[in-house]
Amino acid sequence: MKKKIMALIMAGVIAASLAACGGNSGAASTDSAAEEKTEEAAEEEAATEEAAAEEPTAEAGAVSEYLADGVLTVGTNPEFPPFEYMGDDGNPDGFDIALINAIGEKLGVDVVVESYNFNSLVESIGSKIDVSIAGMTVTEERKQAVDFSDSYYEAIQSVIVKKDSAIASADDLKGKSLGCQLGTTGDFIIQDIEGAENHQYDRGVDAVNDLLNDKVEAVIIDRNPAAVFQAQYPDDLKIISGEDFGFETELYAIAMPKGDTALADAINGALAELKADGTFDKLVEEYINE
Repeated sequence: MKKKIMALIMAGVIAASLAACGGNSGAASTDSAAEEKTEEAAEEEAATEEAAAEEPTAEAGAVSEYLADGVLTVGTNPEFPPFEYMGDDGNPDGFDIALINAIGEKLGVDVVVESYNFNSLVESIGSKIDVSIAGMTVTEERKQAVDFSDSYYEAIQSVIVKKDSAIASADDLKGKSLGCQLGTTGDFIIQDIEGAENHQYDRGVDAVNDLLNDKVEAVIIDRNPAAVFQAQYPDDLKIISGEDFGFETELYAIAMPKGDTALADAINGALAELKADGTFDKLVEEYINE
């Protein structure tokens, strides 16, 4: 009997000992797993932070690559007075040129203006030139290739005709021989006029010369250049407002590489400052009103 009791006691002691060992082993295992999970989480967090550091972000005050070298290369077409034309010194001048130079001064960069055919300006942005200012109208088609600044001028097309011309309405343009500057709004308008012959020129002045020589019957061009050309030949030419033909108003803006928000913010900021401090109005008075 005593032997049985002793055997039972020993069995209990052994069972308790085994249970205790089993409990300690489980705790050790749990702690080890927790440590592994902690290390794994730390590694994942570090990897996430590293990836975030490598990913480009549009931070406030970021500088566009097109301004980083201190030079803004601008494309224009100096055949569109009073917005752009060749000055007496042989360099591009006009309202747009003065405006972009003022913007460059605000941004603390040098402005280099280069001359291009109007029709090649959009495709040159981001490669040959940084931006373009050329009396360029904001259109949905152009917005597919470039971004635009805030608009800086509102315009409308006009029709230039000979003094004795009977053209006076949209119907009168149908089937007529019409001139325009290649790639401009006037060019797009003529393409939609029923039966019209579209004579395209690299320079607006060439279209006007052909009008004077009776090679075309009318020229469609923006209001301000039309006024300049008519003023040169007041006895021969007259201007008819685009409103009489149902033409819509247009907005001029600076064309820029697509997706460069830093450049857009910088140019729009400078433009806003020029409007606020009176510089913009002075340029309008100097180049356009006079």
